Amino acid sequence: MRLDDEATLQAVYDDYGGELFAFARRSLGDTGLAEDAVQETFVRAWRNAGRYDRKQSSPRTWLFAICRNVVIDLLRARSVRPQLSAVQETDVPGDTDLEQLLLGMQVEEALRRLSPEQRHILVEVHLRDRAPAEVAAELRIPPGTVRSRVFYALKALRLVLEEMGWDGD
Repeated sequence: MRLDDEATLQAVYDDYGGELFAFARRSLGDTGLAEDAVQETFVRAWRNAGRYDRKQSSPRTWLFAICRNVVIDLLRARSVRPQLSAVQETDVPGDTDLEQLLLGMQVEEALRRLSPEQRHILVEVHLRDRAPAEVAAELRIPPGTVRSRVFYALKALRLVLEEMGWDGD
């Protein structure tokens, strides 16, 4: 993906602009600021197109990370400026909500990068909260093998997340 090409940038905007706008609008509680956030997201993406590495993340994940930073910048700027009108703002989710959303997106992308076997075992044991013995019976393997596979799948997931720039904070 080369965002320094106008046609490609337009195609990426068509693919992800709506999602980014919805995210920014939910986060900021303001349609105008959300439009500004999406515009700034694509300006930053265009300026930093050379730094994008498709091996590190999907275009969607990369753009959402940029948009998240733009939203945080706008929230911080708004917090230091006095209100211009007496209109009450809607509740704006805190940084923790944004962090949880971004973390979920990163984990989803990291899970896609695992082998199907590793992804399946993690989904069954951790996301669906199934006992290793139950998963072992379904797969017709010993429970110890399931626990071992979970251990190595978590290790692989951690490596993938680190490659994507996740620092675990």
